[in-house]
Amino acid sequence: MKFQAFYDSPFILNFSFEKLIQKMEAEASDNPEYALSHQRILNKTKEFPELLNGIASLDFFDKNETLMKELLRDLFPPMLTENEIKAISFPFYNFFFNPTKRFESIIKKAGSNFDMIIKDMDPHRFYVMSCCIILNEFYNIPLNFSMPFIFDIPNEDGVMKHYRFLTNADFMDVYPLKDVKRLTEQEISELLDNFEDYALWKEKFPPKSWELKGFAVVNFFDATTEIAVSNLKTKLINLEDDENLKPELNKIFRSIFQVPDLEVGFTSIDHDENKFVRSPINGVIESFILLGNSQDCKNELLCEKNFNSLVESKKFFSISDIEQTYKEFPDSQMAKHFYEAGIKSAIFAPIMKDKKILGIIELISRKKMLNSINAQKMEIVMPYLEDTMDRLYDGIETRIQAIIQREYTSIHPSVYWKFRQEAERHIGFYREEFDLPYRRITFENLTPLFGQTDIRNSSVSRNLAIKKDLELNLTLISDVFKNMNYDNDLESVNLKLIHFQELLMRDLKADTESQVQHFIHQEVHPLLESKKLQNVDYNQIITDYQKQLDSKTDLIYEFRKKFDDSLSSVNSTLADILDKRQEEQQQRFPFYYERFKTDGVEHNMYIGSSIEPDLTYDPIFLRNLRLWQLRVICESELLYNKYKQTLDYTLDVSSLILVYSTPISIRFRMDEKRFDVDGSYNARYEMIKKRIDKSLVKNSDERITQAGKISIIYSQDKEREEYLKLIKILQDQHILSTIEELEVEDLQGINGLRALRVAVNYEAEDVDYEFIENI
Repeated sequence: MKFQAFYDSPFILNFSFEKLIQKMEAEASDNPEYALSHQRILNKTKEFPELLNGIASLDFFDKNETLMKELLRDLFPPMLTENEIKAISFPFYNFFFNPTKRFESIIKKAGSNFDMIIKDMDPHRFYVMSCCIILNEFYNIPLNFSMPFIFDIPNEDGVMKHYRFLTNADFMDVYPLKDVKRLTEQEISELLDNFEDYALWKEKFPPKSWELKGFAVVNFFDATTEIAVSNLKTKLINLEDDENLKPELNKIFRSIFQVPDLEVGFTSIDHDENKFVRSPINGVIESFILLGNSQDCKNELLCEKNFNSLVESKKFFSISDIEQTYKEFPDSQMAKHFYEAGIKSAIFAPIMKDKKILGIIELISRKKMLNSINAQKMEIVMPYLEDTMDRLYDGIETRIQAIIQREYTSIHPSVYWKFRQEAERHIGFYREEFDLPYRRITFENLTPLFGQTDIRNSSVSRNLAIKKDLELNLTLISDVFKNMNYDNDLESVNLKLIHFQELLMRDLKADTESQVQHFIHQEVHPLLESKKLQNVDYNQIITDYQKQLDSKTDLIYEFRKKFDDSLSSVNSTLADILDKRQEEQQQRFPFYYERFKTDGVEHNMYIGSSIEPDLTYDPIFLRNLRLWQLRVICESELLYNKYKQTLDYTLDVSSLILVYSTPISIRFRMDEKRFDVDGSYNARYEMIKKRIDKSLVKNSDERITQAGKISIIYSQDKEREEYLKLIKILQDQHILSTIEELEVEDLQGINGLRALRVAVNYEAEDVDYEFIENI
């Protein structure tokens, strides 16, 4: 009977002790001390030629057990057989001979159905690793493939133990069999770069084409804690994605603590209400403190002495005999709770973040096997558990934010609380709640405020910049053409070039830009590329032209870039003022705020009791918000007046405020991911916002909005009176000056609007944002 692998192998195995016998003979001849001890066994080996030539049958080891133990005595000292875990075998194979007594005991405790298989060793890996032995031993290729090979072996209690093994191959040789072709350096290099190419390895090392003669000494080391901690780290990385996480975590902790029925739990702490609570984490790790309680536990456990010390000391503690503790302290809620749950011993460890306890890790056993001694192992695992729980809590927060962002939008802090409430419903503590419908988010009875600081004549400025760039682009092309010899192709393109130059001398029409760009991209540039190839002398001329083009548009982008950069700079400056000032104003009373960058910056605000139901709302907050809006627009005007001198492209701005006193409701529109007015009766407000921007003074061609002035659009006399008071405050501070009272032209579906237009004093100092109680 031949020894054979459980997977395909490039080897035919030949179990031989030839190298060992040769070594013993050499020692006997060189050293008289060894001669006496070795000669007797060497004489016996001569009666068994198969020890040299190869053992064909497994029965040989059983029939000649005494002989084998004597032959292997130096490698397997009898004095160490109770301590060492050792046997002889071949590398990566799962049959073993001459095991030490400790190894025999381990295998026996694993049970009759246990089969030793190297962890993560599949047919592909087994074959390639076997080939690596050939490369290493026969071709002298220095390969470091000493990976941590592991056998998982359960003990008599079913707790999985992990054994790492090392192989001593000093007594092995590798021989090619008949017709084996020697590999070239190129073939070896190809193999070294293609570990995953199973077919290639089998091609270069066909099955059973080599002889592995001799034996290996395999030494095992108990690496249970080390491997279990490594497995724990792997599991914790994918904590939320592993459906079998709970039994896997229990299995890992049982290996670490050697407690066969150990279970892992976690309970969060709500410090605001001083209670243990369930959290979304309990979807994957259950809570034993809250065992059997489906609701948050307003619990006295947190107030008990042991848990008090846990919170204060921030260190773990254990209860080795819960039954005895309950007898000694029958009034203890904690002891009673665990006693009634059938738990005999437990370890509790706090999870910390920023010097605050997030919750408690629980290890429980229904046997008296957990105590203060093995609790010290918590020091090994706690760093990973703390990192994981920190990540989980961050992940929960991220999921809440993701639901808000996905189902709603980027939410302003003033209304964030309402979206968070809805998001928490969808994370839930129980999986059956995950598919709840999303409810409407609505805020009622709000007073709206709208304002904008607009770039005047931005469309005209943009078109002028585009026109200048196109003119410059065509001029540069014309200069290139003048340095080239004309042919029919060049003549035809040049005629079109002249046509477009003449076209740009007139006003820019809607399609002129696209026509010129198409001409440059589709006709001029392909022609220039072909000319570069036809005549080397043209190369530098054309290259110099191409260097002046924008890398993204492949066109001249000079004047438009100045315009775009200036516009972007203005928008950023104005938006930054609004964003910063509104954060400060939120401290008075929260209001919903959003702003948009277009050709300028516009903002919407809504204030009312429904924004923050827990606070008392008073109309004084609205009046101060209106004053704040007027102030911040004044500040924007003053700052921009100084700032515009630094711009590459001169731009003017004009500001506008819309006053609307009728309360409205806003609703979050799920499809658009933004707030909008709710109901047709509120639509008038949106209509006015859209139409007043370009409106004129009634019976004139003059725009309501003018550079250097703030236009305040209103419809009711009480609004006029209120804003005259607000303007007066800023006039007294020499920020605003003269007032004009105007009528706004009738707009489609809208009439009766009026305006206060007030000039800004650009010599004014900084704006004061103090809160005024008597407006």
